[in-house]
This record gives sequence, C-alpha cells and structure tokens, in this order.
Amino acid sequence: MIDINNITVRISNKTLLENASVHIADGWKVGIVGVNGCGKSTLFRVLLGQQETELGEINFPNGARVSTVAQEMKNIEMGVLEYVLSQDKERQELLESLKTANESELAEIHERLNFIGASSAEGRASAILSGLGFSNEDFLRPIKEFSGGWRMRLALAAALFAPSDILLLDEPTNHLDLEASVWLESHLKKYRGTLLLISHDRYILNDLCNHIIHFENKKLNAYNGNYDTFQTTRTLQRTVQAKQIAKQEQQRKHLQSFIDRFRYKATKAKQAQSRMKMLEKMEVLPPLSNEYSSSFDFPEPLPMASPLIKLDSVSVGYDDKVVLKNLNLNIGNDDRIALLGANGNGKSTFAKLLSGRLQPMSGNIVKSSKLEIGYFAQHQSEELPLDMSACQYLSTLMPEMPETKIRAHLAAFGLSQEKATTQISLLSGGEKARLLFAVMSRKSPSILILDEPTNHLDIEGRDALLEALNTYKGAVILITHDLHLVELVADDLWLVKNHTCKVYNGDLAEYKESLLNEKNTAKKVETPNPKTEPKKNNNYFEIKQINAEIKKIEKLIEKLNAEKAKMEDKFTQTLDTSELIALQKDFAYLQNEIEMQENEWLNLSEKLQNLSEI
Repeated sequence: MIDINNITVRISNKTLLENASVHIADGWKVGIVGVNGCGKSTLFRVLLGQQETELGEINFPNGARVSTVAQEMKNIEMGVLEYVLSQDKERQELLESLKTANESELAEIHERLNFIGASSAEGRASAILSGLGFSNEDFLRPIKEFSGGWRMRLALAAALFAPSDILLLDEPTNHLDLEASVWLESHLKKYRGTLLLISHDRYILNDLCNHIIHFENKKLNAYNGNYDTFQTTRTLQRTVQAKQIAKQEQQRKHLQSFIDRFRYKATKAKQAQSRMKMLEKMEVLPPLSNEYSSSFDFPEPLPMASPLIKLDSVSVGYDDKVVLKNLNLNIGNDDRIALLGANGNGKSTFAKLLSGRLQPMSGNIVKSSKLEIGYFAQHQSEELPLDMSACQYLSTLMPEMPETKIRAHLAAFGLSQEKATTQISLLSGGEKARLLFAVMSRKSPSILILDEPTNHLDIEGRDALLEALNTYKGAVILITHDLHLVELVADDLWLVKNHTCKVYNGDLAEYKESLLNEKNTAKKVETPNPKTEPKKNNNYFEIKQINAEIKKIEKLIEKLNAEKAKMEDKFTQTLDTSELIALQKDFAYLQNEIEMQENEWLNLSEKLQNLSEI
C-alpha cells in the first residue's frame, strides 16, 4: 500500500496540496485527475523523491520497485533494443557477473537469471517496442536518429519493460497515435502491479482504471470505480453538499436575525447570548468548489452543396517521394470522418492535402467555390508570435475587425479577457491550443481538419470540444488517439494504409480487435504447422460463446458493485426518512440483482469447465 499522510506541497508561493491524505492499495489501477495546474505532475515528483513536502510523509511498501518514464536519455549512441533491455538492472548485473564468476558461482547466477526470465527478455522488449510502433529495423538503430516524439515512445517502452511493483505514467498517450494507444491500454490491463496514471483520456480512464484520485480544494479524494462512476458519485456529492450549505446558511441567518433584534433587550438577553454561542460553535462547512468551465463555439459556416471536396486519382508526397496514391474520395458538407492508421502511414500528409498545404503530384482535386477550410495541427503552436498577446495576433489576421469582436471570438474558445491580453509566451499549452482553434475558425470554415486537437486539453476541455464539434454544422476530418472523441464524433472511418486512403467498413471495436490481433500475431515466432495444429472440436464455438457471456456478466457485476459502493457511501450521509426508505429499497434490489448475476456466472463457469474437460 502507498500511504500519503497529511502532505503539504508548495511551489514558490502557490500551495498545491494542504494536509492531503490518500491510501492506495496494492494492485489498484488509479486514474489521477484534476484541472490543469492543480499539481498532478508535482505529486508524481513527490512520490519519486524529486520534490520535497513541507509537511507530512509518504510510505511505500518495503522493497517496492518504482518505474516511470525517464525525462532524458543520456546515452543516445545506444541502440533502441539495447536501451530497453538495459532497464532491467538486475539482469544486466547478472550477465556482467558471468564474465568473472568462478565455477561454484555460475550455477547460482544461471538459476537467478532463469528465475527472472532473462531468456525471454529480448522477446518481451521487442513486443513492447512493436506495440508502440517501432519496426524490427528500428531495433538496432541508435537513439540519436529518432525525433523527440519517438524518443518519448522509447522512454515509455523502457518504463514498461523495467521490472516494477509500482508504475507511474504521466499522460503516456500524448505522443502516441490511436494504434499505439490501443496497444498500450491492452498492455496495462495485464500489469500486475500498482498503476498510477495521470490522463485526460476519458476512454482509458474508463476502460483501465478501477479507482480515481481527484485533486480538489488542495486535497486528494479517492473514489471507487472508473471515471464515469467517479463523475456520477461526485455530482451526487455536490448536490448534497449544496443542500447542506444552503440549510446551514438559512440557520445562520435565522440565529443572526434573533441576535440582532434582541441582544440589547434585557428580557431577551440570555436567549440572544445563547444563540450567539450556538452560532460560534456551528461547524463551518467547506465551500462548494467552483466547477471549472470550458467552452468552444465554432461559428456557423455558409451552406454549401456536396461534395465540398472531390479527389480523383490523386497522388501526393514530398519532393519526388509519393506518400499516398490512387485517392478517389468525396467529402460531403456534413461528413464526420476519423482517419485511422499508424503514424508514418500518411494521415497528416492527407490532412495537408485537403487543407491546401500540399499540392497533388498527379490527379485532380475539385473544391467548392468560396470553400473555407479550418486546419488545426499541434505543431502550429511553435509558429505563434510569442512576443504578442492573443488579441494582438488575431488583430493582425483580422485587421478589419474591431477589438471588441476580436475578444468575443477569443472568448468563444475559452480565452478570457485576461488571457486574451497575456503575452502568448506565458500561455499554457492548452491555452495556446485554444488560440489555434480561434485562429483556424476566424473565417467560419465549412470543413474542420483537426490533427491531434486534444493533446494539451484537460478532460473538461475535451468534453467542451466534443460538444462543440457535435453542434457544428460543417464537415469534420479528425486525426486523434482519443478513442472517446472518435466514438462520439465520427460517423465514418477512413483507413490510411499501404500508401492510400480507403473507407473502413468495420466499426471502431472491430478496428481495435484487428490491431490487437496483428500485434499478437507478430509476437509469435513460429508459424503453426497445419498438420500438427489441433482441430477445433464441436465444443469450440460453444466454449467461445460462453466465454463471451462470462465476460459480459463480469463487466455487469463490476458496474453493479460500483453502484453498490456508491449507495453505501450515501448511507453515511444525513438523509430524511423518505430518502432513507427509497435508498434501502434500491439497495435491496441492487443486492438481489448482483446475486442473480453471480449465480449466472457460477452456472456458466461450471458449464465451461465441463466442456473444457470434454
């Protein structure tokens, strides 16, 4: 268990945590959430001993091995696979000791190497690298040949490979494409240690985490369940808290009114004095924290006939190198398209082609007259004039627009008056992203092309973007690793692969499954021999169906237990009689439903066991 006891953490003059406590049991998969700047990454530095606490203490299990993503790589001459393998320090030391060991020591060293799985280390490291998008050819290349984004992937691979009991990951998907994110989620599900994950990716927080720790009012509050369960629980808590605060405020006003009226009247002086004491002793309830508000509001585009863009036998690339060819696609005025495909396949190239930043090498593109395209790419933040304010910069792009309208346009993307007049160099990554959204939408575009738009947005910002995209009346082309955004925005999936882009006929779940199957197939060193491979007996498909039903029931039981825990928390709150009776009825019904599902699980498990024995 990790015990965080009454810690206070300050950076400069800002207090991030004050007398904060939380307890994390072994094996928990914990999502760490809170608004940008609340101190999530600082908490990791505290846990790693890189940041001092002013008060309090943190206790780890004895001998616990902690792994996290390294911020820098010192030996960039080292090969990729060699670097990952070097993270198993014990293996490295044992292999080194073999060179000088005497005969009596050799057996002991080999026994230990066998115990820690040293012989499979290269295969495990290769599987992690492949899962994160490295090719076999990359394994022997020196680190210095890779860009910053790929070095971040390598650092993540090293953290995943290193033997650990506790794994700390801070926004691990920010430098990954959707394909690598899917693999990472699957890999982390199998991790047996304690996982602490800082993430703004709602999909991963829901699918992977069984506990949430929320930063609020400089405290750490732990919740059972995934992110959606946390959000539901917290909403209920805030409702109860608001009622309690309102009730106490009414009591205070009533007492104060009596005191003000009668404190100087001799006949009522004792009663007034008694009420003054009651007022002084009344426990002060903590204020209701301000809910973080975020906004995006894309302007309404001019109505246009479909298709907005038509591609006919188009090829595109750089210099003489063709990246994509044989593109025959139409984009309608209300299309919602997500581009799938691993990094390097050409998704960003395709986006640049559509936006006009790249011209076709062959073929023909027809665009509607007066078509305005809004293009967002995260690298554009590097091109912003850092010495200007957001308001000044937008004024240079819209010189005919009065300053009041400039500020209103920035406010539509969550940049307040204060932020609009702040020098761009002092804005956070999320605020710079909001400025880019304001810039790309200044001409009311009919198509939004968004290349990884969520990297610097917190969960509230991502939710606001999702809502804005779903109310936007133009077409959307989306490149993102955020599965939640893809699921709720995209109506069509296009796959960029094998130097072209085509409509993908399956859904997102099928695409995820195909990715994991490809990775699993790639892990197999030997090809099965059809002569020796056992035939599927008549029970095979029945076993497969029962397994699917069991998994479905397990998910339902998990969901019901989360609801049960939430109800149990409500029993500790102050409830009137009618609320208590209603809660007891709901609880009894829920308990009965859990028992029914557990019995069904037992029946199916027994049936599965019998079929397996046959």
